[in-house]
Amino acid sequence: MNLKFIFCILIFTLIFGCKEEKKTSFKDAEISKNNKPNIIIIIVDDAGYIDFGFMGSEDLETPRLDKLAKNGVVFTDAHVSATVCAPSRAGLITGKYQQRFGFEANGTGGIGLADDVITIADVFKKNNYKTIALGKWHLGESESDHPNKRGFDDFYGFIGGSRSYFPLEKPSKQSLLQHNGERIIFKGYLTDVLGDESASYVEENQDEPFFMYLAYNAPHTPMHAKEVHLEKYKDHPRKKLAAMTWSLDENIGKLVDKLEETDQLENTLIFFLSDNGGSPHNTSDNGILKGWKGNKFEGGHRVPFVVHWGKEIKGNQTFNGLTSSLDIFTTSIAAAGIKNTFDLDGTNLIPFLKGEQTGNPHEKLFWRKLNEAGARIGEKKLVRLKDYGSTYYDLKSDLGEMYDLTNTDLKTSDFLHKELELWESTLITPLWDEGDWMPVTYHIQQRLMQNKQLLYNTPGSRKKYLKNNLKRVNKRYD
Repeated sequence: MNLKFIFCILIFTLIFGCKEEKKTSFKDAEISKNNKPNIIIIIVDDAGYIDFGFMGSEDLETPRLDKLAKNGVVFTDAHVSATVCAPSRAGLITGKYQQRFGFEANGTGGIGLADDVITIADVFKKNNYKTIALGKWHLGESESDHPNKRGFDDFYGFIGGSRSYFPLEKPSKQSLLQHNGERIIFKGYLTDVLGDESASYVEENQDEPFFMYLAYNAPHTPMHAKEVHLEKYKDHPRKKLAAMTWSLDENIGKLVDKLEETDQLENTLIFFLSDNGGSPHNTSDNGILKGWKGNKFEGGHRVPFVVHWGKEIKGNQTFNGLTSSLDIFTTSIAAAGIKNTFDLDGTNLIPFLKGEQTGNPHEKLFWRKLNEAGARIGEKKLVRLKDYGSTYYDLKSDLGEMYDLTNTDLKTSDFLHKELELWESTLITPLWDEGDWMPVTYHIQQRLMQNKQLLYNTPGSRKKYLKNNLKRVNKRYD
């Protein structure tokens, strides 16, 4: 009798145990099937190369970004494809040199992105990702260039290049804060609003993979900060920038905390970078790098850059290879397992970060904005100015680009010129220019090439300088 009872229990256990095992296996298969990584791009505006703790800043506090960087990979030789806001973003979001489709100058020229160009959001949306753009757009004001028409399911931000950080009573079309075309009337500070929205999106979209393009306008001018943070940094020599950066760091922390809280951080690939070099107009600091936003010296296009992917990429790394923001598109689709059938200019960084591949992701990088151009091949760097000339530097021994080697190494200079011209043969004519800024940026690049101080750095200061100079010339002949 007891033996029969024991036998029945064994049979029962085997049958229902197998069913339970099958049920668990099916569940695991479902998790694996849907376990594609989230992708987040965090881009900030006009940040200085060394204005973060992880980049060596001694006066600006960024504890949350420092933690993200420590647990990720910090790039020391990363560059954007343009030295000003709009074309830099065009290159990032398309994975191509933006000059290939005429988006070369700053602003959008009333044209914006070419209608036939594919964005990274288009690709992710087609591959069953939820997609959202938050913050600054600056890639076109027309209906065809609205983020909702360029691959984003959701857009929560403004379409222009800058705006007040505080509410506006009568915002323009460009500065209007909107959600998919509908005005958002907000209270408080815009950096907080974007940070809160990014965290809410993570909370609300846990069941399917998402692609987030989080474009803060901080620390771009106007230099607006919260009173509590201005008080915190009341004795700081760069008080407003310190306060704006602290707020930016806090809000990136909100996003990371929400990813961790919802158990998504380990399976989220995060990129952090600035859209171009720091600007003198917001008191940012590019350290040893020569130049700043708008010109083709390292200070114009070398940027802080971090990649974090806890599940896949070992943290606490520094990567010194030549890298570009163009790589973000290529790397992101590779991480998501999406086949690359696109004509992209970027490189997949994942094999380099996993130690499967060594060397530089790029042997060559190029820049051009109307009259100003630059080329980087290995450690050799060319800076060229139309109708003026060029200078050439060896960055290995002269990262500050102070010593022109043209006359001592004409062969290398000629080689750099030929490579730049070969690249330019693949581009189309720029579709718009920069108006009053063109003679200003020309002057800045020329004076930097001469290692001389600037005479002016804005259209307004140029006008004033020319007026005063004309008075002095006329007085001589009275």
